[in-house]
Amino acid sequence: MLPLNETHRQEIAQIRDQIWRFYAQLKRYKSKPDKSQQKILRHRFDEIFTQKTSYATLNQTLKRIHNNKAELLVVLDRPEIPLHTNGSETDIRDFVKKRKISGGTRSDEGRRCRDTFASLKKTCRKLDISFWHYLTDRLGIGEQTIAPLPDIITERAALATGF
Repeated sequence: MLPLNETHRQEIAQIRDQIWRFYAQLKRYKSKPDKSQQKILRHRFDEIFTQKTSYATLNQTLKRIHNNKAELLVVLDRPEIPLHTNGSETDIRDFVKKRKISGGTRSDEGRRCRDTFASLKKTCRKLDISFWHYLTDRLGIGEQTIAPLPDIITERAALATGF
């Protein structure tokens, strides 16, 4: 967003400050959920994203964000959900680097193979399992000591949520 004058620049800075303060409130809520804060935070979201400025582009941006209120405030009902997408972006970074270096694959089968192995590698990394040990375990080399990944994920999810 490129401000056209000093007034626009100030309005952008003011709204950006309000948004960062609101984000800090959401982080506090996430770390210590309190049902009584939900209504306050929803109202604050509306205050920020329905305000009008003298800058039409900023108004359109605020309106577009406000239209996504339900998705952006899901943390109020599900505090375990991340507030940002940094983890998702990190997950696809390996795919993007590999594609840029190699220029892609020669076939759909090659793409599926690359994507499958990259996904397995990321999953193993997140579960703190050696990808090499996982592969050798699945190929039957040595002892089979690693449970299937879906079982490990289900077990850890149950431990994390207390079910």
